[in-house]
Amino acid sequence: MTIQQNIETLFLKIFSEKVLEKFEKYILYLASFGFVLHLLIILLNNYNLIELSIVGTDLFSNPISALYTPFSFILVYEAFLLVYYIPRSFTTAVGKQYQIMSLIVIRKIFKDIPLVDLNANWFENSNNLQLIYDLIGVLIIFFLIYLFKETKEKLPIKPVSEKLDRFIASKKLVSIILLPTLFFVCIISFGNWVNGVFIEQAFDEDLNNLFFNEFFTIMILADVFILLMSFQYTERYSQLIRNTGFIISTILLRLSFSVSGLTSILLIISGIVFGLIILLIYNLIERDKKTL
Repeated sequence: MTIQQNIETLFLKIFSEKVLEKFEKYILYLASFGFVLHLLIILLNNYNLIELSIVGTDLFSNPISALYTPFSFILVYEAFLLVYYIPRSFTTAVGKQYQIMSLIVIRKIFKDIPLVDLNANWFENSNNLQLIYDLIGVLIIFFLIYLFKETKEKLPIKPVSEKLDRFIASKKLVSIILLPTLFFVCIISFGNWVNGVFIEQAFDEDLNNLFFNEFFTIMILADVFILLMSFQYTERYSQLIRNTGFIISTILLRLSFSVSGLTSILLIISGIVFGLIILLIYNLIERDKKTL
């Protein structure tokens, strides 16, 4: 068997329908178990049977915060799907990154709702303002993802060629390497969180940044690597610019973890808008080529 055939075989084994179904089922079990466990910890904490707290959150005191846990498992599943979608197309993978960002913002809302002060002036309380930013941000992001998906559907279908098959095989190899790497990062991040909260009882890092800060850094590196590989298979200016633009979009998403408040939401929206505009321009160029 050739190297390309070996990669294809290994990819089909790792990302088979059976594996995907099992992983989805286990994630569902873990999400349900984590939700119940989180509620139990909140109950014990509120009755002073245990003492747990994270500065700046009500994660272990308000039942609404328990929704944060199942969403975290769902996000891990979405990250797994992103790795699976990488060989399909650059556009599909970027669209999945946008979906992950929208879920991160939604998860953040569940963490921030208990901090809302209904008796305070909404425009003077930072926690109340943050909730408004996040709610409006989710609506805008959701709509932008819809526009991105609609634009993606209008992309011209590429004819199958030997070059394209080799490029897809190269991307499958990237997915195979990424999967254990991301699981390792996930385990390390979870270990650091458990150590910080339950052992040292001091966790300074923003929970929303946990794992996904490193995840998007790795995705940027993977995207750059795929872009470099694409130079072997295409010399089309429009496609290279599109792929480079998507990398810039991902970098903007990654930067959103380095800031907080309205700036974080604006960076996420800016990243998606940039990717959407890049895709729209690419579609126009490809459409003009067809009419010539």
